[in-house]
Amino acid sequence: MDFGYVRVAAVTPRVNVADCDFNATQIIESVSEAAARGAKVIVTPELGITAYTCGDLFHQVSLLDAAEAALARVAEATAGLDALVVVGAPLRCGGVLYNCGVAMSHGKLLGAVPKTYLPNYKEFYERRWFAPATVLGQGVAMVCGTELPVSTAQLFTHGKLKVAVELCEDLWTTIPPSSYATLAGANVVVNLSASNEVIGKHGYLLSLIKQQSARCRAAYVYASSGYGESSTDLVFAGKAIVAENGRLLAEGERFSTTGTCAIADIDLQLLDGERMVATSYADSQLQARGYEERPIGLSSLRSDDGTLLRPIARHPFVPSDDRLLSDRCEEIISIQVAGLMRRLDHIHCKSLVVGVSGGLDSTLALLVAARAFDRLGMSREGITGITMPGFGTTGRTYNNALALMRALGVTIKEISIVAAVKQHFADIGQDLDCHDVTYENSQARERTQILMDYANKCGGIVLGTGDLSELALGWATYNGDHMSMYGVNTSIPKTLVIYLVRWFAEKGFAADVEARRTLLDIVDTPISPELIPADEQGNIKQKTEDLVGPYELHDFFLYYAMRHGFAAEKILDLCERAYRGCYGRDYIEHWLRVFYRRFYQQQFKRSCMPDGPKVGSVSLSPRGDWRMPSDAFIS
Repeated sequence: MDFGYVRVAAVTPRVNVADCDFNATQIIESVSEAAARGAKVIVTPELGITAYTCGDLFHQVSLLDAAEAALARVAEATAGLDALVVVGAPLRCGGVLYNCGVAMSHGKLLGAVPKTYLPNYKEFYERRWFAPATVLGQGVAMVCGTELPVSTAQLFTHGKLKVAVELCEDLWTTIPPSSYATLAGANVVVNLSASNEVIGKHGYLLSLIKQQSARCRAAYVYASSGYGESSTDLVFAGKAIVAENGRLLAEGERFSTTGTCAIADIDLQLLDGERMVATSYADSQLQARGYEERPIGLSSLRSDDGTLLRPIARHPFVPSDDRLLSDRCEEIISIQVAGLMRRLDHIHCKSLVVGVSGGLDSTLALLVAARAFDRLGMSREGITGITMPGFGTTGRTYNNALALMRALGVTIKEISIVAAVKQHFADIGQDLDCHDVTYENSQARERTQILMDYANKCGGIVLGTGDLSELALGWATYNGDHMSMYGVNTSIPKTLVIYLVRWFAEKGFAADVEARRTLLDIVDTPISPELIPADEQGNIKQKTEDLVGPYELHDFFLYYAMRHGFAAEKILDLCERAYRGCYGRDYIEHWLRVFYRRFYQQQFKRSCMPDGPKVGSVSLSPRGDWRMPSDAFIS
């Protein structure tokens, strides 16, 4: 199926200054290799035909003639390639010299885009040789007897693919030309550059590229001059970068003596979705300018090798970089704490009631509550942690709940629900040995009643513990654990809850060996509501993931369905790629069907969920992020 992927490449061949024949050969080899790997859009560095550092040689007719001949040679070499290739070259137009990106495909020159902003400060003095695009407006250059359109107002297109071209300094300006091009529909921007290396510049450049791709909701493909440029005053490292909507997809090796390449599959569906959801993009199109479209004439946008060259994280809610993960955990906790603090402050509440089961969600909620009380300067004794043993409570979770509360210094209360639930069963005629939905939900509602009533008794509020994954699946008892006065975990998916509790263990309790051990054991405990009696050995018998499927799969489904609005077929394909060697396609498809069935059927629970802070890009709050009818159709 067509999932909207297009393979792009930034290549930085080796150059010899003013040796156009050598440079053309290097470009042809690099471009051919990228095309052989399935790239449909290939960009090379600024002035790559001549090299960027030719200086006053740019005013030598012999160099310009050689550049023109080399450009024609490169174009001819693309005849057998099913790709758009953009090459940097000096072009004469109307007696004026321009620094251009020249687009070509299938042996034909399609158009040239001149550089709009010419740096003329510090180590740069391009205005000595070139004129800016604003001098030209629109023109035609004669290249080897062929009339070539020269203008910044051009897009090179094939179907949904629309490619814009800008050059180096254009990116560094207040309003880059690509901003206007993307408002006119461009979804891929290629940048031909010759950015030299100085300390700290590369990191800043990466931030510019990612930011521009994010602002434009586009892919950004960047190729910069490398080894072989003159080292008289500057050094060029050869940068090849592919970014998409603020995310770095691929980066080539810098300082290579043989050239480098960054190649990745960009997702046009993802970009279209981002533009559709962000209504400010449509509003900005009021400033769009007219662009001429030049057909590329590709046979297909798809690569035929069956691979997908883009990062696919198994846990998309969780950063893969350890340092970033630690920083992210701190930020998430701070958001949760700030939300809870404001709620407590607003209602002048100094008492909080939390049901503590010894499981992941209640552990995270209690840890957040403790930090919130610390920030407000209130005693943690104002937090009442209530453990409520029932028919399925195991010694492991019971003891961990008590150990956690002791470690945090909160008020501990134990209230067994067994007698009350047995009486309730007698009242409604429920068989104690019938472990059906009534058996389970009665326990959950009894626990919620205890929490609510005890909160009334002590003048406090009940802190909800349910997480985003449970909300998505409807894995909560309506008017039971589904309900609270404030829920701090409502936009934290289960895979992230695990990391947050582990982070607390490693960062917050490094010196408290016993508390750290307790938290890590909670992380390792099978996820369970413990509503069914334990097995003969006293171990958890009712395991949530045996019933609804692995949370890591459901969080994967949730991310791509909610964050990007992808169809089920595309999510299945992505998940199969991400979990290859771990889960088979049939297994993934089974749980994907369960996800969609439960997600659609359980909307009524989300329609009346309690308040809680939005933390990440996915939230199911009916008051802002997700408004859906409870009776929507699903096939």
